[in-house]
Amino acid sequence: MNQDENHLRLLSIFYYVVAAFAGFFSCIPFIHIAIGIAIVSGAFDPVSGDAPPAFLGWIFIIIGIFIVIICAVFTVMLIVTGRFLAARKHHTFCTVMAGISCIFMPFGTVLGIFTIIVLSRPQVKAIFGAAPHPQEV
Repeated sequence: MNQDENHLRLLSIFYYVVAAFAGFFSCIPFIHIAIGIAIVSGAFDPVSGDAPPAFLGWIFIIIGIFIVIICAVFTVMLIVTGRFLAARKHHTFCTVMAGISCIFMPFGTVLGIFTIIVLSRPQVKAIFGAAPHPQEV
């Protein structure tokens, strides 16, 4: 196994690890959803008049659900990227996801930068079956 194949195998494994971290962190907004449900259901003290208005609870719920969905999609895309790297398919998709994963600091940033470096090599493009650019020939 040459060095490029080994790097792609390691990157694939690391995408699964970062996806696990992203999946774990995507559960944090459930706290906001629970708080929103508590506000809407009136679990806070309505007798003293200090209860927050119900629309605030709905804002918590909607934003929390939106963030959970975005994080879940990101997690799935990281898993798909790991599978594509292992199968040596979809070079452009893997490169784009490497750039997007840089948003997930610090793990995704390191992984994205290393992935971009590895995927930009002409030998790796040949492994993926992508035609090299004329400047690289």
